[in-house]
Amino acid sequence: MLQKRIIRHCLILVLFILPSSGFSGNVEESADIWEIGVGKTKITPEFPMWMAGYASRTTPSKGVLHDLWAKAIVFRDRKGFKTLLITMDILSIPQDFSNELKGILKQRYGLEKSQIIISSSHTHSGPVVARALKYIYPMDCSEWQKVDIYTAQLKKNLLLLVEQALSGLKPARIYTGNGISRFQVNRRNNSENQLLSVTTLKGPNDYAVPVIKIEDLDKKLLAVIFGYACHPTTLSINEFSGDYPGFAQIELEKMYPGAIALFFQGAGADQNPLPRRSVPLAIQYGKQLAASVECVLSGDMKIQKSSLQVAYDEVNLLFETPLPIQKIQEISLRDDYEGRWAKGMIAEYESNKSFRHNYPFPIQHWRIGEQQLFVLGGESVISYALQLKKLYGDEIFVMSYANDVMGYIPTVTILEEGGYEGDGAQRVYGLPAKWDKSIESGILAGFSKILKM
Repeated sequence: MLQKRIIRHCLILVLFILPSSGFSGNVEESADIWEIGVGKTKITPEFPMWMAGYASRTTPSKGVLHDLWAKAIVFRDRKGFKTLLITMDILSIPQDFSNELKGILKQRYGLEKSQIIISSSHTHSGPVVARALKYIYPMDCSEWQKVDIYTAQLKKNLLLLVEQALSGLKPARIYTGNGISRFQVNRRNNSENQLLSVTTLKGPNDYAVPVIKIEDLDKKLLAVIFGYACHPTTLSINEFSGDYPGFAQIELEKMYPGAIALFFQGAGADQNPLPRRSVPLAIQYGKQLAASVECVLSGDMKIQKSSLQVAYDEVNLLFETPLPIQKIQEISLRDDYEGRWAKGMIAEYESNKSFRHNYPFPIQHWRIGEQQLFVLGGESVISYALQLKKLYGDEIFVMSYANDVMGYIPTVTILEEGGYEGDGAQRVYGLPAKWDKSIESGILAGFSKILKM
């Protein structure tokens, strides 16, 4: 009996001494200690293939300006709860690719959709992935076969990347802050061909550069996550590159050898880097953005306690009434992307006996310590970031182009004004019609809902 009491006493003592989170030290000492795992893998195509983003391209790629990368970071808080962020130098993530990848990650690691963010930089100098924006590309079957081969390899590379990040967890601290960079220009309110050095630019704009710094316990930089809301359309050449976000990541990784720089795109669907169309400008904007990040890293940043909260939902966005089928049949006679769109819509109508009426739009919210991150799918315009900041504070981070990029996400004002972001882009993405005017209130109400989960 005495021996049993001694054993029981020792077990209780061990359980009391060892923290359940896996971190050493007392509660106060480990309150801001995370476990972080990072990884990166090259995703540059190994063969010439069609590039994504522009309907004007008529041939496959003809070289590589710099390599494309996928990067991953795993956050594990002191209670053992994990989240995963994947960033990629690609144009966009289609729904089927995203859902398949997340399904595998759930099966292997038990990660729910709320715990995973899959982010694209929206570079227009990356490869076509899956069937994203399929109607704008004048591709034959052999070129689509290359896309299928690349897409399958990309999925394998991403799964290996996640494994790499999960296997390399180490203690770290997280700091957050906002910087500023001003090369984004609202393309709806400023004519690119009429801009001069003395032109007064019109908004709306959001020049914020959100930054997350991750240091090991010896204060060595492990990773930096940063964002900006501006189209990566500086370049239109047929050479693979990450455009200005790619150059910014390269610059930061030069500044901090051994660290990984991860870029995420903000709600910049109506923002362009201007002037543009040259490699020196892409390098300039990349260095400018990297300098803004470095300014934040070098200053006072807010340390974040080791605590994660996540939420995810899909908002049912409605479409307006599509064009009459007779009108779509007329458009189908055209030999351009709108003609290909019309043929696709006719095939969809004949298969389903109707057009699609709605779309499940993904929204997500992470709280990293006290730092809030709002995540939207699609190509969201800058006004969504401005409205979210008005509702929840200027220091929040806003990410778009994540989880599922199904089309442009305009405001009611832009829907009424029309133009590419409000109307024409829907055909680029293979959608049957403009969004219904309930889109804006629906998305904002969706965030209000998930914040209460």
